[in-house]
Amino acid sequence: MKFFITILIVSLGFNSLQAIETKIIYNIQNEIITNIDIKNEFKYLLALNNSLKELNKEKIFEIANESIIREKIKKIEISKNFKKIKIDDEYLKALLKNMYSGLGLKSSEEFEKYLKNYDLTIIDLKEKITINALWNEMIIKKYGSQIIINEDKIKKKIENNVKQKIKEYQLSEIIYEVKNKEEIKDKYNEIIKDINEIGFQNSASIYSISETAKTGGDIGWISENSLNDKVKKNISNLDIGEVSGPIILSNGILILKIINTKKSDINFDQEAELKKFINYERNRQLNQFSKIYYNKIKKNLEFDG
Repeated sequence: MKFFITILIVSLGFNSLQAIETKIIYNIQNEIITNIDIKNEFKYLLALNNSLKELNKEKIFEIANESIIREKIKKIEISKNFKKIKIDDEYLKALLKNMYSGLGLKSSEEFEKYLKNYDLTIIDLKEKITINALWNEMIIKKYGSQIIINEDKIKKKIENNVKQKIKEYQLSEIIYEVKNKEEIKDKYNEIIKDINEIGFQNSASIYSISETAKTGGDIGWISENSLNDKVKKNISNLDIGEVSGPIILSNGILILKIINTKKSDINFDQEAELKKFINYERNRQLNQFSKIYYNKIKKNLEFDG
């Protein structure tokens, strides 16, 4: 694989685009990435990830560099599987709503005003959203039949805890890759050092290969019963604010931070809870397949840059 990494350091002022000469940085099977594309990705990431604003600009540029490469690779693969890079308008609106709601905004009009502060428009985001949506659809088509859900096991967990209070964790994650077991400790220590210096959210944005990296590693509230035994064992004795040791998973090495905990009465609709657990497990497996497939196609592509 021919892959030349170039980190572009240019003026970062949002209003200085006119003064920047357009240069081709990467050519990935005729998908061109210019310095302007990387700069726009920089703005896009800042607009949608408040945690990144604490990082220095060069570090954010590194993240933007990898992010735009990932998007172009996904676009190349999508074009082989779909006639058009387009999704239903109503579906696109719903995805946009999820995006601006996550920023605490109440309408698309508020979102447009917000994006103007970064010299962006909603139109700028539509292709990105569409690519991610079609990628997810493609992964489901390719790997959906390989998802294994043990409903009986999940039902048993729910039934065993109906009359008890259940502990819930609000968690953030970092999932990173290593080439061999010897690298696990060194990479973990490197990440922990950065966590102590710049915080968990910023470190997740830099190191994590999970989709949650875009939101600083946040995975929300998860009941203790939905965690596998290995994860449960590693976090059961942690206090709020503490970070786990490296947890070896099939798709990488996991680090978790306890944001908060609570105990809740289990007065819930068991059928709804079953659907929730199944959906969580399904998405977890799809994320693993997505990572595996992306790495596979990336390995076989030629990069000029």
